[in-house]
Amino acid sequence: MRLFTGLSIGPAVLEALTHLLQQLKPAAPVKWSPIENLHITTKFIGSWPEDRLGEMIGLLGAMPKTHAFPVTISRLGFLPNPHRPRAFLAGVQAGPELSTLVTSIEDTLVTIGCSREERKYTPHVTLARIKNEDIRGLRERIASMTDLSFGTFEAAHFHLYASEPGPRSSTYTILESFPLAAEASA
Repeated sequence: MRLFTGLSIGPAVLEALTHLLQQLKPAAPVKWSPIENLHITTKFIGSWPEDRLGEMIGLLGAMPKTHAFPVTISRLGFLPNPHRPRAFLAGVQAGPELSTLVTSIEDTLVTIGCSREERKYTPHVTLARIKNEDIRGLRERIASMTDLSFGTFEAAHFHLYASEPGPRSSTYTILESFPLAAEASA
């Protein structure tokens, strides 16, 4: 199975991104992300043996709890750069809590054999994948936009996702959710 961890996007922000994609899709023939797949990846795991899934879930669930934190989605951009784009994305702004979470997940999963990510973590929401399509219309549409703020939501959980390849796009399924804050005692 192919796995990754990530944050789901709050409903109001997801609605704003849905509206954005409705505006932008006619501008370029790229591979647009389905709305239900929009998320913020915290760790790409890749292929993982299904018989070791419980081990991973147990370790992620035992990570020290911190607290929920705000995440803002704003601005648009391209990765790896605007001159040779492979992905079109919305930017993610969060305090140090997001970096702490990413490091904690990374440090936890390396103990069971997941490879450490060598690239610098750049939080984002992938809106589309680009191969060699002409994206001049997309660039023009973005340049004409005046509001590139899509809202803020509270990240209270992170999730372990499975990714199943499909004919049009992959299907992402949440296998387990992990609260960021300790449960309040009654």
